[in-house]
Amino acid sequence: MAFGSTPDFDVVVIGAGAAGLSTAAFSAGLGLKVALIERAAMGGDCLNFGCVPSKAMLAAAHAAASARQAHRFGIRLPPPEIDWAALRAHIRGTIDHIAPTDSEARFRGMGVEVIRASAHFVAPDVIEAAGRRITFRRCVIAAGSQAIVPDIPGLGPVPWLTNETIFDLEEPPGHLIILGGGPIGLEMAQAHARLGCLVTVIEAGRIAGRDDPELADGLRRALTADGVALLEGTKLARVEPDPAEDGTQGLVAVLEDGRRIGGTHLLLAVGRAPRLAGLDLTAGQVAHGKAGITTDEGLRSTTNRRVFAVGDIADPIGIGPRAFTHVASQHAGILARAMLFRLPAKVDYAALPRVTYTDPELAQIGMTEDEARAAGHDIRILRFPVPETDRAVTEGVRHGLVKLVATKSGRLLGAGILAPHAGEMAGTFALMIGRKMKLSALAGLVLPYPTLAEAAKRAAGDFYAPKLMSPLVKRVVGLLKRLP
Repeated sequence: MAFGSTPDFDVVVIGAGAAGLSTAAFSAGLGLKVALIERAAMGGDCLNFGCVPSKAMLAAAHAAASARQAHRFGIRLPPPEIDWAALRAHIRGTIDHIAPTDSEARFRGMGVEVIRASAHFVAPDVIEAAGRRITFRRCVIAAGSQAIVPDIPGLGPVPWLTNETIFDLEEPPGHLIILGGGPIGLEMAQAHARLGCLVTVIEAGRIAGRDDPELADGLRRALTADGVALLEGTKLARVEPDPAEDGTQGLVAVLEDGRRIGGTHLLLAVGRAPRLAGLDLTAGQVAHGKAGITTDEGLRSTTNRRVFAVGDIADPIGIGPRAFTHVASQHAGILARAMLFRLPAKVDYAALPRVTYTDPELAQIGMTEDEARAAGHDIRILRFPVPETDRAVTEGVRHGLVKLVATKSGRLLGAGILAPHAGEMAGTFALMIGRKMKLSALAGLVLPYPTLAEAAKRAAGDFYAPKLMSPLVKRVVGLLKRLP
């Protein structure tokens, strides 16, 4: 763009996922001229292939499990019959219900020019899309991430699935083999097991490897009870095609120890990688690496000040990427302050919650015990079993734990929750950690009775119990009882 000339757009956003849509909406709302470029489906992975369809499937699986377990409450029901076509319609209907919020029509109504095409840089201030050269004042890259396809010997001839294709299956898998025991792998494992499929998870380390081992242990027992076969500390050596008599293509997973596991479908869930291909970031003088676009703490490119990156594709120096939809929304808020209002703003993941939406759910907010110790904190650990709450007793909850990580002075550093709907409790802990609150705030909180959240209050109360029962306090109470 020539010096002094007016750019085509104030803001060009590449990618119409959670981060890109939020950025386009607030930029247009503030009167800026905005272009939103998306080559695939509006709404990105979360709406079309991730959060929304997976939670819709998990809801169906939970209903099936509840029907099977109803006898525990004196309710006799026949075994649930899974109508796979109706299940797929439920998932599709869920997406369709939310889609208008992310639609092209809605954003055009905001005054955003939506361009349905791929985009790439041709200069530090020029993007090319749909055959047009587009100049900009600011460019926000929100191209997201995609499932990693590992280099597995024999994978070529074997059909495989990712989160982008598993919801398209017209028939239920006979035996779903899942490579990877992280959130996506575990959610899909439990969902399919509860929907009547055989499921085997192959994990090179341990399942829920980023989460606290105590909480992961409870989740392991719950998944096993649902019939999921968990092969931890197990590496896949290769895969082989295994045609069935009806002409369908199955597979055999050959493990490093020589074991052979036959399956009908293979789901790859070993992680995600930023979508960098095709952007020609070198032409845009935008620094990047395998983890994404290199930015400062305010999400601005370290080499091109016109460019920002948000969501899964952003790799802030010293902090690293986080592939969560709620992080994308957080990034959009940071971007509004830093890019539009030129106010100090930076990424801070100290109170970041993450949730694996199995049953029970596994939520982690802030630091785990191991992370806190590695950071040099002198900590105290507080626990309370969720099944010991009265609400859990009434509902027959068998697995669950609240584990708090606090400083010696009582400031909360981290919280782990294994419980039904643990994600619904996560916000309280995120607020406490973000505001550097002490456990006294939680211990003194009046909660409705009965709730599972009582476990969190009981764990916090245990921090103060030794002081309340100390010899000094007992002597003071002894003296006070003599007063009239």
